[in-house]
Amino acid sequence: MNAIGQPVHFEHSGNFNRLKGRLEHLVGKAIFDFNMIEEGDVVMVCLSGGKDSYTLLDILLTLRKRAPVDFRIIAMNLDQKQPGFPADVLPGYLEKLGVEYHIETQDTYSIVKEKIPEGKTTCSLCSRLRRGIIYKVAGDLGANKIALGHHRDDMVETLFLNLFFAGKLKAMPPKLVTDKGDHIVIRPLAYCTEKDIARYARGMQFPIIPCNLCGSQENLQRQNIKQMLSDWEKQYPGRSQAIFTAMQNVVPSHLLDGGKFDFKNMSVGQDVADGDIAFDDA
Repeated sequence: MNAIGQPVHFEHSGNFNRLKGRLEHLVGKAIFDFNMIEEGDVVMVCLSGGKDSYTLLDILLTLRKRAPVDFRIIAMNLDQKQPGFPADVLPGYLEKLGVEYHIETQDTYSIVKEKIPEGKTTCSLCSRLRRGIIYKVAGDLGANKIALGHHRDDMVETLFLNLFFAGKLKAMPPKLVTDKGDHIVIRPLAYCTEKDIARYARGMQFPIIPCNLCGSQENLQRQNIKQMLSDWEKQYPGRSQAIFTAMQNVVPSHLLDGGKFDFKNMSVGQDVADGDIAFDDA
């Protein structure tokens, strides 16, 4: 376990520095808007070896230096014993940063390959196993916040996955309490686009580690949704941002969920958000 230090700095162009500044601003805004990090928090940052979690850790380390509250960061990686996984990469990287870290080794790869038939998607079981281990490790490390690297595009994709395949208007929340109530999960990259994160990761030259489970599977529903949104974005630039904005402007009175709006007891003269302007042309 290493003492907490400072991130490594690289020389970059003006364009890259503007990108860095934008990401820092958006992460800071998400943290403020949803009160993600408070005084005295111990934040366990889940580091997978992918571009998103590297970016998350890097920006949180930067923001901590000027944050108005004092909080502790612990980087955590779950080594799932995937064949060919370069176990030395993340410890070496984190030691260079001087950041406190913990590597948890659990052979979930074998469990998933044993339980899931060849050709079937492994995401569901793999996610459940990872989640349980992450929560336990957070408790062992004394972390009250668990930071995940999901970004804006992940949230929009999840909205459509639930809409098309689960019949729910539901996405990824920026902040939630775990089922047992022991920890709070936060997603500080909520306002950041995958495109910006990918550019940032390339500029920072993070040592990316590919996933040999879900990351190597073709024809996943999430990949199909991602392609659909990408096609929409090409035809109608700004579509993804409009969808994300809509997720922040929900009007229950203009949907059909009687549990979210009391349609049965609606009365004449009642003030309803947006009234009947829903019938106006867009």
